Amino acid sequence: MIHLASNSKSRALLLERVGIEFIQKAPRYNEEQIRTNVAKDFVYLASKGKLLSAIEEFGLELPLLTADSVISTLNGEILRKPKSIDDARRILNLQSNSYISIISAMHLKSREFYLVDISATYYKFSSFDRDDLENYLESGEWRGKAGGCMVEGFCKKYIESVKGYESTAMGLQVEILSGWLKLGNF
Repeated sequence: MIHLASNSKSRALLLERVGIEFIQKAPRYNEEQIRTNVAKDFVYLASKGKLLSAIEEFGLELPLLTADSVISTLNGEILRKPKSIDDARRILNLQSNSYISIISAMHLKSREFYLVDISATYYKFSSFDRDDLENYLESGEWRGKAGGCMVEGFCKKYIESVKGYESTAMGLQVEILSGWLKLGNF
């Protein structure tokens, strides 16, 4: 049993899919304080900050798992969680007919073990249909998603190519995580 210190439904779904037992409660942490324009640095700092907050709030009775994800465009712009429907439209239009990378970092910490991973998955999307995009925006499913992107949902039909794991794009590289958990170090 681990403690998923995240409110992400996608991360919870990924853990369920691979049969990892967990409880879910996020710590209080404000990632707005992070000042970097480098995507991999941002996700590392955000997931590490969440871990330190989770240790302070919850302790290490159960191993703690934290994670963060962002999208990076070809020109290196970091696309975080949209703050409004207009911001989501702008961010998603940057991804339409473009190449992106989705970078996720995770920290898994117990009293005896510490695992850190930064992974990326690369996508090429075709052009998003304008009406389909508007329907997605109206649905609100983009809320709380890095770059407003759901590769398992809205964006799936627009994927032209992918290199990497879908789980990384969904916010948690479970292939690496489950391998370490199977070793029984927790």
